[in-house]
Amino acid sequence: MFLNRIAAAAALVLAAHGVCAQEAPAVPPDAATVAATVAATESPFAFHGQATYIWQRKPAFNAAYSGENSLTDARAKSYSFTSTLDLGLRLWQGAEFHFNPEVAQGVPFSNLHGLGGLSNGELAKTASTSPKFYRARAFVRQTWGFGGGEETLEEDFNQFARTVDKQRLVLTAGNFGVIDVFDQNPYGSDPRTQFMNWSFLAHGSFDYPADSRGYDWGFALEYVGDGWSARYGRFLLPLESNGRELDTRMFDHYGDVLELEKRYSIAGRPGQARLLLWRNKARMGSFTDALAYGQANNVTPDVGDVRREHAKVGVGVAFLQEVNDSLGVFLRANWSDDKTETYAFTEIGRQVAFGGTLKGNAWGRGKDEVGVAFAANMLGPHHRAYLAAGGLGAFLGDGALRYGSEQVLEVYYSFAVWKTLTLSPDFQYIRNPGYNRDRGPAKFYGIRAHAEF
Repeated sequence: MFLNRIAAAAALVLAAHGVCAQEAPAVPPDAATVAATVAATESPFAFHGQATYIWQRKPAFNAAYSGENSLTDARAKSYSFTSTLDLGLRLWQGAEFHFNPEVAQGVPFSNLHGLGGLSNGELAKTASTSPKFYRARAFVRQTWGFGGGEETLEEDFNQFARTVDKQRLVLTAGNFGVIDVFDQNPYGSDPRTQFMNWSFLAHGSFDYPADSRGYDWGFALEYVGDGWSARYGRFLLPLESNGRELDTRMFDHYGDVLELEKRYSIAGRPGQARLLLWRNKARMGSFTDALAYGQANNVTPDVGDVRREHAKVGVGVAFLQEVNDSLGVFLRANWSDDKTETYAFTEIGRQVAFGGTLKGNAWGRGKDEVGVAFAANMLGPHHRAYLAAGGLGAFLGDGALRYGSEQVLEVYYSFAVWKTLTLSPDFQYIRNPGYNRDRGPAKFYGIRAHAEF
């Protein structure tokens, strides 16, 4: 095969210089020959990098009371820094490998407590003032084509430029993020370039499997068809709620994710409708069990006292629509049973979120972008009762609760300073922080610097 590609490349070079056999006229190379030649000259390696710094300030706000896991009502500041490399390698036909070393450090507000929609998606649950180096991703992606025409995938972080069949099967396996594959939203889910609040990273109630840094081990199998796609994955869960160590007993404790996608067009503009179904199985504490235990023993309820085998389920629907060459919008609505403790993401039981991003073409700044989004985060009745009785969750616990939906508004403007650098002022307004009408509203002012190559 290698010699054939060399011969094909040589033939093209000779043809380009007008060298041909006297017996026969020059014949243009066929498509297979051109493809083989291009493949022979493509680099087998990929190298990308990014660095993101986020600084935020929160003014003081009114609070009738505070608890152990409350967002501080005093003035405070926070920052985060992450830097990631993508080291890619082409393997055999249709296969590629990516390795992502990453470093992170930061200081969260209130030790990452007091909100369902936390203000900075770059702050991991293990944030530290000292830089922490770790492996973020190490995965293989294999693509099998089934025809139906071709489309070109552009080079990007963790993706080689390549031509693929429109109908194809894609397997991703190893160490990566669940939301690298599922619940993708091009109009707002990347906290390094778009909305920062956790409410917009994914479906808010999607307790997606991950370690405390947001990454996981597992596999995802995706079929891309003619106008539709289907994805299924199974992933490890942490050994304990929001822990770093993962439970490797994949057939005992696991997270299953299924997503169905339909692509369509409205007025000639592409759109997508998606249905997401998920189920986590692990040793978790039930809110009703904790309440019953607390009443029987005259103690504050604690889900840590009543952990046993449970399954947690949820569903989400999403609509993504391109309006014109500059504007794209999204709508998400999602629900979980919210009967057991949050295990891997954040304390949101139900949610409606919508928003969009607008490129600056209309004012002569085509690489700039403005984003506006709103989310209404809610809790199930069992979760509310647990917090009202003084229980503590992974992120919440004011000692009491006068329940109200947590409402998040975020606005940012991204300035393209240079071709690889953007600066983004950001503002977030959160009403009823921690679902508590006795506290807030809380406001967050921030600036983000993002560079990539």
